[in-house]
Amino acid sequence: MQVILLERVEKLGAIGDVVTVKDGFARNFLLPNKKALRSNEANRKVFEKNKESIVATNAARRGEAEIEAKTIDGITLTLIRQASNTGQLYGSVAVRDLLELLETEGHKVPKSSIVLNKPIKAIGLYEVKVALHPEVSVTVKVNVARSPEEAEMQASGVNVMEAMFEKDEAGFVEDYDPNAEPGMTAEVSSNDDAPVARNDDETTEG
Repeated sequence: MQVILLERVEKLGAIGDVVTVKDGFARNFLLPNKKALRSNEANRKVFEKNKESIVATNAARRGEAEIEAKTIDGITLTLIRQASNTGQLYGSVAVRDLLELLETEGHKVPKSSIVLNKPIKAIGLYEVKVALHPEVSVTVKVNVARSPEEAEMQASGVNVMEAMFEKDEAGFVEDYDPNAEPGMTAEVSSNDDAPVARNDDETTEG
């Protein structure tokens, strides 16, 4: 289907462009959201007649979005969620969660502005795009952690899951004697508590 764009649409074109799109995309998104008109003679005349007003309205909306963008760009939204020891969330972080946090911070944005390609399902730091206007987008940071302390660690650049893994590995290494020969195990002497290497294959002479 050919449509006339009433605003800039990413990867399609700018105001007034006539583009060809899939019928479903036009019927389900562009037309109902008033982002485009069907391209026919009647609509082309309507567009040309109202083009100046459409452009002016878009410019005003863009100006408002640019002002809002300065207050949102780069902010960090922190969410405390329950998660397993592997960092997988019991549930997920969805668009509505981010909208609620933004509103708590004093930023009311439309649900459609949050560009979250898939729900967040693990702890960590994420960057999420917020499209305040077809020509104005900002990025917010989302810090998902199991506790305020973990959130602070992640905010300072610490990878919590890697740190936990390294801690577990260190605990395992302490119980292993790197100097032991193959086939030997570390034992503690009853005299001086020093590790003594014993060959498991040795036999005791009579």
